[in-house]
This record gives sequence, structure tokens and C-alpha cells, in this order.
Amino acid sequence: MGIDALDAKIVRLFTDSPRISVLEASRVLKVARATVQSRLDRMLETGVIGIWAPQPDPAAFGFPVVAFCSLTINQDLGHDAVVAALATIPEILEIHTVSGGSDLMTRVAARSNSDLQRVLDAMIATKSVRRSASVMVLNTHFQGRTLPLLEAAAETI
Repeated sequence: MGIDALDAKIVRLFTDSPRISVLEASRVLKVARATVQSRLDRMLETGVIGIWAPQPDPAAFGFPVVAFCSLTINQDLGHDAVVAALATIPEILEIHTVSGGSDLMTRVAARSNSDLQRVLDAMIATKSVRRSASVMVLNTHFQGRTLPLLEAAAETI
């Protein structure tokens, strides 16, 4: 789906001011309200904007420890069954199938280092994970950084 500079400005505005109304956005951007609404609708329909929801910060509600875990899975079960088993563990924030030495990469939140061990044990207890290797996050500089990429893509059109 092609995006242009106005699409990028709309996304930037709603990213910087997520509670702004479509009417106010149209005033700030100096375009018609219907233009902003139709562009938002189109970007939602085509998946350019994947979510339109609050993004809770796990650290703010008691889960300050973050780790990335590479998992080697029981191949006999298949990825879908393994992902379904792991999805029952609320501390697992993301699961990705990856290439390389492991099968899945997860991002996990925990209350403490020892709580992280509990989460890792829960993953192994599903009987779908054969082995895990974890890397603790010491500091997050940024995450979910897609807006600069969208703006760069809009400039090439």
C-alpha cells in the first residue's frame, strides 16, 4: 500500500497526540476532516496502522524485568501448538518464529529475576519447549519504532 507525506503527518500527529480528535487533527494539518478520517480508515484497512489501542508499560504495573528468550521447541508438536501452549503464559509479551539456532524468540516480562525463572520454568513445563536461552534487558533505548520508517517510506513516493 502506498503512503504519502500526508499519511505520515497524520500518523505522526496521532502518535504524538493519541487523544486528539479527527476534527482537531484536520485543523492542525489544515485539511478536511473527511480527508483525515478516510486516510485513517484506509491505513487501518490495509494494515499500515495495525493497532489503535493503549500500550500498557509492564514496568509501570509491577513487571520491570524484561528478557528475550530464544526457544528450541518440540518439533513434533508444530509451531501452532507450541505457540498456543505458550500463549497461556501472560508474561510472554511477544512470540516470533525465527531462523538460526533456535525456533522461537520471545519477549518476556517478570516481577524480578527470580520471577523470570518461574516464567522460564512455566515455558518448559508446557512440554513444548525443549530448551531456552535468555538475555536480560538492562536498558531500553526505544522500542516499537516504526514511525521513522513510515516517514522515510512516505518521502520516497
